[in-house]
Amino acid sequence: MESVYAALLLHKAAKKVDEKGIEKVLTAAGVEVDKNQLKALVAGLEGKNIDELIANASAAPVAAASSAAPVAAAKKGKKKEKKKKEEKKEEEPAGLGALFG
Repeated sequence: MESVYAALLLHKAAKKVDEKGIEKVLTAAGVEVDKNQLKALVAGLEGKNIDELIANASAAPVAAASSAAPVAAAKKGKKKEKKKKEEKKEEEPAGLGALFG
């Protein structure tokens, strides 16, 4: 993951995103460099528009979060309703028993 951050940093600084540059950034940060990971990352980024990748990547979590929030809220509301119903059921027998006790 650190190599991706290093690539993004180089891109933001308008430097060439290559194995040598990423390795320098990682070494300066005191991170152990995995040469195979660097090669794979650089090969994966080759010919791609990094700004476009960032824009697409940042839109996905927002869309997922915005659609997941109502679902989570609905589930939470249902749990509260169910708990209230269970509490009410527990109270009823004691109340009926008191009438005839």
